[in-house]
Amino acid sequence: MNTKTSPTDFRQHRDQQMKQAEELLASVPERLGIGKGLFWGKFVADWIFPYPRLSDAEQSRVDQSLAELTQFCDEHLDPERIDREADIPSEVIDGLAQLGVLGMTAPIEVGGRGFSQMAYCRVLEEIGGRCSATSIFVNAHHSIGIRALLLFGTDEQKRRWLPDLVSARKLAAFALTEPEAGSDASNVQTSAIPTGDGDFVLNGEKRYITNGAIADVLTVMARTPNAGRGGTSVTAFLVTPDMPGFRVVEARMPKVGIRGTATARLAFENMRVPAANILGPLGKGLKVALTVLDFGRTTFGACCTGAAKTCLRLATDHARTRRQFGRTLGEFELVQKKLARMAAWTYAMEAMTTITASLIDRGLEDYMLETAMLKVYSTEVLWTMVNDAFQIHGGAAYFTDRPLERMLRDARINQIGEGANEVLTSFIALTGLRGPGLRLKSVADAAKRPWSGLGIIGRFVADQVAFRFETPGVPVRSPLLRPAADEVSRRIHRLGLAAQRTLFRHREEVLERQLDQERLAWSAMELFASTCVLSRIDYELTESRLPRDELERRVKTAMYFLSMSARRIDEELNGLNSNDDEQLRAAATGL
Repeated sequence: MNTKTSPTDFRQHRDQQMKQAEELLASVPERLGIGKGLFWGKFVADWIFPYPRLSDAEQSRVDQSLAELTQFCDEHLDPERIDREADIPSEVIDGLAQLGVLGMTAPIEVGGRGFSQMAYCRVLEEIGGRCSATSIFVNAHHSIGIRALLLFGTDEQKRRWLPDLVSARKLAAFALTEPEAGSDASNVQTSAIPTGDGDFVLNGEKRYITNGAIADVLTVMARTPNAGRGGTSVTAFLVTPDMPGFRVVEARMPKVGIRGTATARLAFENMRVPAANILGPLGKGLKVALTVLDFGRTTFGACCTGAAKTCLRLATDHARTRRQFGRTLGEFELVQKKLARMAAWTYAMEAMTTITASLIDRGLEDYMLETAMLKVYSTEVLWTMVNDAFQIHGGAAYFTDRPLERMLRDARINQIGEGANEVLTSFIALTGLRGPGLRLKSVADAAKRPWSGLGIIGRFVADQVAFRFETPGVPVRSPLLRPAADEVSRRIHRLGLAAQRTLFRHREEVLERQLDQERLAWSAMELFASTCVLSRIDYELTESRLPRDELERRVKTAMYFLSMSARRIDEELNGLNSNDDEQLRAAATGL
């Protein structure tokens, strides 16, 4: 049976996606942030340096909250029981609510704690290091469930729903995924048809909705008609399960991991929703969804950092005590390789999470690329780390009396949830290439009208000459880090050249060249990670009061990460010119 998409259908679907993507990206300022700048061969230093820190007052509040949370988790959070019973006990949810965890970044005036995103990530890291199911439940309620209401809700909507949601008297969920709309968020099929009397009638189904069957308020994405211009667009609605036509098809879908979360299938059958429940502008639901997911992806990084620290601790403890062939495991180089790599990745993930969260706290307008980079990087790295920790433990890890068996199952969803990593990898590359691509297009258009376009061409040539001989500055203060900073600077410049050459080589076909997209995206992600590591270790060398032995350990860890990352960047960029892509495509044809 031929299941391949016809060329005509493929082009129509791609054109529709491109139009929606352009509308979304056009609504975001085309200013250079750290992610976009990398594809230009530039470094926007003030997004990374100096390393962000909490104020003394907020740090004190975070320390107190973490102490309370740690005590509560020690006494009440049992991840093995949650996994075994496939349920998070109500006393755990109530306890987290009493600690303020379920409304931590909401304003104080509606009952929240008013924590910054950086502070909240510290809290999620603690939970993520203990129980992935509980951290995802919290993330689903707070980071994406009530976030849309906080960002896009009207005053009346906030007055009506926020107090109960922030206190967790009611729970929230975010309902985007459908049978035909997973990572392809623009392909939502659930319809919302206006009745003419102020209501909308929703029909459709959602699946894989975390908290879906236990939520009291859901943000639901549905397709509404465009008045006067034809076609449809996605709109966000606030929905409650008491609305006639709301049906829970399956309350708890059995899963490989994160079994404690209530993952549901839902159906809407002629469900009337008042126009007053539209969240954000009519037809702008895709922007609502992607903005909310930026917050979720940031806390994803925090949860992964917590899990990474647990993996590192378990692996290190075992390697120090387990003896084979007359030596501890930690004395063997192949085990040392795993441990050193785990320590380096954990250090980098924490730095990336802190800096990405700080971009949100600073009120910057566009951090979509950075949150996507953090999500892909942290989830891919964590998956390798869990497997490495598993391997160090050997056969013992395979049995259910050890936490790594559960952690392995729990970690697998991370590369799929909130945007599959393959989709986000292409998104990173294509969003990064958009600015340079638009400029090259303007130069090509100017070349067709040489007299009127002479100024554009002249500026482009001058910029190109300057670019060839300039490398961006990476402003570290510690002399110890200057050689590493210069190496990062050279690779940023090299990525900018590679991005241009890729656009020249493939032109519009770059949209389909996912293997090259992956190489450019991973080069950018490694550079983002490296600059975050440089910023962090630079602060720790020049301002922190760490004990000497701890500081020396961190310097060694950071320097190893920078060396490892540089090697990965070189491999990816070299792969643009030396690869087996043609053989790969030939082997895949017909499968």
